[in-house]
Amino acid sequence: MSPESTYFRKGFGLKAEVERTLTADYDGHLVDLLLAREHTLTAGPVTIRLAKEFGFCYGVERAVEYAYQTRTKFPERCIFLAGEIIHNPHVNEKLREMGIVFLPQSGTGFDYGAVTPQDVVILPAFGVTIHDFTTLRELGCVMVDTTCGSVLNVWKRVDAYAKDGFTALIHGKYYHEETRATASQVEKYRGGTYLVVRDMAEADDVIAYIEGRGDREAFVAQYARAASPHFDPDLHLDRIGVANQTTMLARESLAIAAAVGAAMERAHGKDHRETHFRTFDTICSATQDRQDAVNALLTEPLDVMLVVGGYNSSNTISLAALTAERVRTFHIEDAACIDPARGRVRHRDPVTHEEVESEAWLPADGDVRVGLTAGASTPNNKIGETVARVLATRGVDPATVV
Repeated sequence: MSPESTYFRKGFGLKAEVERTLTADYDGHLVDLLLAREHTLTAGPVTIRLAKEFGFCYGVERAVEYAYQTRTKFPERCIFLAGEIIHNPHVNEKLREMGIVFLPQSGTGFDYGAVTPQDVVILPAFGVTIHDFTTLRELGCVMVDTTCGSVLNVWKRVDAYAKDGFTALIHGKYYHEETRATASQVEKYRGGTYLVVRDMAEADDVIAYIEGRGDREAFVAQYARAASPHFDPDLHLDRIGVANQTTMLARESLAIAAAVGAAMERAHGKDHRETHFRTFDTICSATQDRQDAVNALLTEPLDVMLVVGGYNSSNTISLAALTAERVRTFHIEDAACIDPARGRVRHRDPVTHEEVESEAWLPADGDVRVGLTAGASTPNNKIGETVARVLATRGVDPATVV
């Protein structure tokens, strides 16, 4: 087959064929009730307020649907997936049940030893690195690319930075699949360079170096895993273009860009900044919408906030960080984390990042208002199951809610 006939990015026209299965796997009755009642559900002493924007975004829906279409299109072929399709354990488990094999990591990429030209490989919503993409092209297998459009938009910015000799300063997590794929875009150009900073604290290290207050040896050692192998702070912090992992906290991405730009102006002057610094807001609209919706919900009186989504889901972690500033927050992976019988909840601690268990997390007496949101990779059925367990914790039978 020619390269053109082995690469697919727009599905296979099988939306109608997989729609019923997708609905059965991921829709949630209680979420439908919440939507029908202006995102509010009151049952007995419990009122649940669902954020206006929550759960599956378009990019996630598209990626999951294309995976289902791929299984339908190639029922007899071996189908592999380069990593998790999205960061939700239940969705990924569904794909495993469909016979899709998750490729193991090997060094900085995936192990493609089992893939033959007759097989199919699905690229996840996060995308894959230039190296992984090239390897698959050379193998000649069928590639189904579900990379999110918002991620591709960031890639275009990083590509332009590298092409023009700017170092891509990426606000993200250097080990995250999306950030690795984004950073690899600089490899298209000789000397292309990237540096990843996790938060404002790490951005402050960059600012200190730009202003002549950094220690070269310490800086290089600290960011060895978060920068291009050839990265030299004395050379590569002169021309900077800021980008970000699409699921980071939007306000922090904007603050980092502003602070780095200001530092370049202080160190070298306004003219230097105008010619040696670039920035674009590349937070995806779905991430921004969910963060804005949470901020709006937090203006209401709430006793507790639940954030539902994978513990390795960056956009879910960002939502939990926002809500924790204003109200007691529990980031749970799914409804199974809530034990109504014992009044306990297992959740991700925002400081240690470990799963911990809390007792008496929901007030035992009187009326209670629970805020609820979910990351962009969380399906409605898992949100609905969470609602059911919240109600059961206060003695309300979910089956009676109609």
